[in-house]
Amino acid sequence: MECKQKQNLKKCNCSYPGCPRKGICCECLKHHLEKRQLPACCFPIEIEKTFDRSFEKFAEIISKKKI
Repeated sequence: MECKQKQNLKKCNCSYPGCPRKGICCECLKHHLEKRQLPACCFPIEIEKTFDRSFEKFAEIISKKKI
């Protein structure tokens, strides 16, 4: 399958400078799942910028209906 990195970058809200996985969703997802995290695109921008992408943070914002 061909990577659609240019298309993916249009919707990528990752604010980590120099991230080598920007727009390469399969690599990003693999990287974060190995760390018990979700990628930036699963979080609202204000929370994504905290770099707390843990499962626990995701559960917290779901329970508070922030997304």
